[in-house]
Amino acid sequence: MSSLSRELVFLILQFLDEEKFKETVHKLEQESGFFFNMKYFEDEVHNGNWDEVEKYLSGFTKVDDNRYSMKIFFEIRKQKYLEALDKHDRSKAVEILVKDLKVFASFNEELFKEITQLLTLENFRENEQLSKYGDTKSARAIMLVELKKLIEANPLFRDKLQFPNLKNSRLRTLINQSLNWQHQLCKNPRPNPDIKTLFVDHSCGQPNGARAPSPASNPLLGGAVPKPGGFPPLGAHVPFQPTPAPVPTPLAGWMSNPPTAAHPAVSGGPIGLGGPPIPAGLKHPRTPPTNPSVDFPSGDSEHPSKRTRPMGNDEVNLPVNVLPVSFPGHAHSQTFNATDDLPKTVARTLNQGSSPMSMDFHPIQQNLLLVGTNVGDIGLWEVGSRERLVQRNFKVWDLSACTIPLQAGLVKEPGVSVNRVIWSPDGSLFGVAYSRHLVQIYSYHGNDDVRQHLEIDAHVGGVNDLAFSHPNKQLSVITCGDDKLIKVWDAQNGAKQYTFEGHEAPVYSVCPHYKENIQFIFSTALDGKIKAWLYDNLGSRVDYDAPGRWCTTMAYSADGTRLFSCGTSKDGESHIVEWNESEGAVKRTYQGFRKRSLGVVQFDTTKNRFLAAGDDFSVKFWDMDNTQLLTNSDADGGLPASPRIRFNKDGTLLAVSANENGIKILANPEGLRMLRNYENLAFDASRASEAAKPTVNPMSSAVASSAGLTDRVGPVVGLSAMNGDVKPRITEETNDKSKIWKLSEINEPSQCRTLKLPENLRVTKISRLIYTNSGAAILALASNAIHLLWKWQRSDRNSSGKATATVSPQLWQPSSGILMTNDAADTNADEAVSCFALSKNDSYVMSASGGKISLFNMMTFKTMTTFMPPPPAATFLAFHPQDNNIIAIGMDDSTIQIYNVRVDEVKSKLKGHSKRITGLAFSNVLNVLVSSGADAQICVWSSDGWEKQKSRFLQLPPGRPPTAQSETRVQFHQDQIHFLVVHETQLAIYEATKLECVKQWAPRESAAPISHATFSCDSQLVYASFLDGTVCIFTASHLRLRCRINPSSYLPSSVSSSNVHPLVIAAHPHEPNQFALGLSDGSVHVFEPLESEGKWGVPPPAENGSASSVPTTPLVGGSAQDQAQR
Repeated sequence: MSSLSRELVFLILQFLDEEKFKETVHKLEQESGFFFNMKYFEDEVHNGNWDEVEKYLSGFTKVDDNRYSMKIFFEIRKQKYLEALDKHDRSKAVEILVKDLKVFASFNEELFKEITQLLTLENFRENEQLSKYGDTKSARAIMLVELKKLIEANPLFRDKLQFPNLKNSRLRTLINQSLNWQHQLCKNPRPNPDIKTLFVDHSCGQPNGARAPSPASNPLLGGAVPKPGGFPPLGAHVPFQPTPAPVPTPLAGWMSNPPTAAHPAVSGGPIGLGGPPIPAGLKHPRTPPTNPSVDFPSGDSEHPSKRTRPMGNDEVNLPVNVLPVSFPGHAHSQTFNATDDLPKTVARTLNQGSSPMSMDFHPIQQNLLLVGTNVGDIGLWEVGSRERLVQRNFKVWDLSACTIPLQAGLVKEPGVSVNRVIWSPDGSLFGVAYSRHLVQIYSYHGNDDVRQHLEIDAHVGGVNDLAFSHPNKQLSVITCGDDKLIKVWDAQNGAKQYTFEGHEAPVYSVCPHYKENIQFIFSTALDGKIKAWLYDNLGSRVDYDAPGRWCTTMAYSADGTRLFSCGTSKDGESHIVEWNESEGAVKRTYQGFRKRSLGVVQFDTTKNRFLAAGDDFSVKFWDMDNTQLLTNSDADGGLPASPRIRFNKDGTLLAVSANENGIKILANPEGLRMLRNYENLAFDASRASEAAKPTVNPMSSAVASSAGLTDRVGPVVGLSAMNGDVKPRITEETNDKSKIWKLSEINEPSQCRTLKLPENLRVTKISRLIYTNSGAAILALASNAIHLLWKWQRSDRNSSGKATATVSPQLWQPSSGILMTNDAADTNADEAVSCFALSKNDSYVMSASGGKISLFNMMTFKTMTTFMPPPPAATFLAFHPQDNNIIAIGMDDSTIQIYNVRVDEVKSKLKGHSKRITGLAFSNVLNVLVSSGADAQICVWSSDGWEKQKSRFLQLPPGRPPTAQSETRVQFHQDQIHFLVVHETQLAIYEATKLECVKQWAPRESAAPISHATFSCDSQLVYASFLDGTVCIFTASHLRLRCRINPSSYLPSSVSSSNVHPLVIAAHPHEPNQFALGLSDGSVHVFEPLESEGKWGVPPPAENGSASSVPTTPLVGGSAQDQAQR
């Protein structure tokens, strides 16, 4: 059907609606499939008209079209089934089961059996997953919220959820216009013509007097008709006449394949017995964070029939009953304020010393704020402690390399302002664009370690904007300037890669982006033009006028699916708009700006939901889906007319420029908690000791240091030669112990909070231990292949329902009484290696204990499948971070098998170790897999082609040969670039791209070996257990010991630590100061610091009135020593 015919259908729909033909309207919507009326759909669902609901849906999708459609129909039919059961209408329930739900049995037979078993229950709420099912009305409301999200995410509904914006009675108007022109063309037009039919063209009879006036002012069908001026050509008002004006190329149309829209807020995946997840808006009005680079595939790309195995991605491909363990209940009754999630509380006030012009939060360490000012200064702040880590004044690094005009200009007028500061995506670099020619790129190595990396004389005049991007999989810097050019530079060596010409005015901003692997750049100029460029030197692909036609910036939502621009005209009129990329037109214009803004307005986006702009001495907020102003905040006053603003990545903090060189940090409740956590963390506060950082090559230093490895942090930092001028600097560390964290010794149970979890007498030794991702349970795997699950419940003493040392959990089992027990090897259980991996939504666990790998349902404890019988046996398991269909399996024959569960096939076999694999860890930033083995070797593999990139053996201290069963574990830091290495002889921090050791700690020769270690959830602490029962807590940034927990604090005096000791340690996923130990006697203990202290370790004395701290930063930098030795 042509586009004009499609538009005619919309005109007919509007006419039918205005004439109150309600049933016919919805019938045409369904039959045409052009417009999905969400309001009608909601009403039918609320009323329980299930046949009409499915009939209406059938005009747009079928059950098996894609995974979204499947889940939509499943949720509707499941609700219909539960309602029949609730009314005790067994015959109706059986009919629904056979007629409607049986179709899903082919995709998940286990689930269908479970649904069928509900018929045997007097009340289906006896089923644990449905225990919190309320009444019919509330259940429908909760389901409807989920259905709306699934519909919005379903590609088959794309562009069908918005009715075109039409003037009232548009069809009448067009008919009136046609009749008027027919009447004007009559040879003998009559006054007040009597038009009796639309079936044939109008024609007046013979003349009987003077020519009548045109009936243009007398609408024939009641529509508003414009007066014709003169006698236009016949074709001028023919409804379907194509417009002669050139149609601009759509914003997305110049890409070879227009992208599909992403909806990361929606679970497009597992159908399950339990209810749909609680809508985000009912809990907190925010969209869950997701990987911004992943678009949902097209409608047929995940057709259920293509799945050959009942497994897949947590969120997408699992057609099994793997929804979260607890039914979400009926949180719809809770009221919420959409603005609660916005950062509006003033949490910190900083003074930069000069006026902030641009700000940017670190992408990983989200409490680090980079600032550039009007006098060319840059500052780096740790906002939690209010400490300025770095202050640099403007300075040309190499004047001789600058162009003559710049040299002359700086001599004449040395003043320079910062136009933009921005971090690279991984936070290892940041760029500064200045108002005079220059761009300076710094490398960042943690704490206050900022080094010169590149200086580029980029543009003639000012450099107005700067951005990082990854064309051709290498990091590049994009700049634009007063010389009307856009340039792309290699971020490593500064080589110019592209120059884009075409703007006719200074280029004001750049916005790089990519969709479907197509990299492109939007740019705006001071004449209001928007252009788009591919990395091919073939010129601009689009040419639009931005609202305001002056200073305009562009930004995508965090998930990369929605494009916005903010512009201010020369007259002070400001505009924020959302663009329809497929049409190259403005989709929404947001209201609420001051009539004439006093300056250029800056804006930002966050959480795929909110927009913010600095205007009228305040910060104004909008919901992306509502053009009306949501709320505003004056940040307790003191803001300039158009304050500069910047969200951190999670949207929990907002930096706002203030008067008198100030910066205010606004926070939402989550941001306030984060800042309090950073305040409570214990660090070495000595800036003196951090000012000098030795840069000794780890390979050469290893020889010198291996002869006397003590319990010190080894000064092993790889020589950085990024700029060719970084020289080793070695100075003595400070001996000012007043600035060193005092080592805390915990010897008594009263000195910390500990809890021994309820025991299972059948278990003798805990081999593996993990918290569930929700933080509400702990899962253990014992040496005899039995799994144990402890769950905490909500109560007056534990309102969060999360794991805690103050309330005892329940050792949980399903009503069937079965245990999750692995297929055991024929060998001695103590000799078998145990391993497991937990799905991201805590719904299933993959596990092995020397035999076949088992997949268990965490709700029912049932074994869903087993595979890969030994030999060789699996010794370590890790899910691919982007695709849970892919599993890396470490084997006891030293190989690593990359296994695709969905097709039951080993895709690759990696060989590089000489002994069994003991550790695997993926980085979703670097796209690598790091492996470790009993051979004390570390290997780095590309997760794209699975080729080996680097390998290195640990430097083992003399006199401490590893045991035959010695394990080497690896775990990535939160920044996904550094990783922790755990060996019985040492702890070490490695940088993955170069595979260089940047920190190392080793116990004394006489000390007990390390049994296990792990990062805290925020990667700021390292928890390590030892075979003598001791637990040591280190500051991760320096591997400096800050707290030691002796076995006397948690083991009874009757128990000897030589017989009972910790084998595994696990960190809580949300509480950085909580961890759990699995012991050799089968017990599990949970540890937390005293509530009065809130953290492990004693802070140093206050300095200048406030406790000083070292910020949470990437793990590179200088050396440090343990002031208190083990």
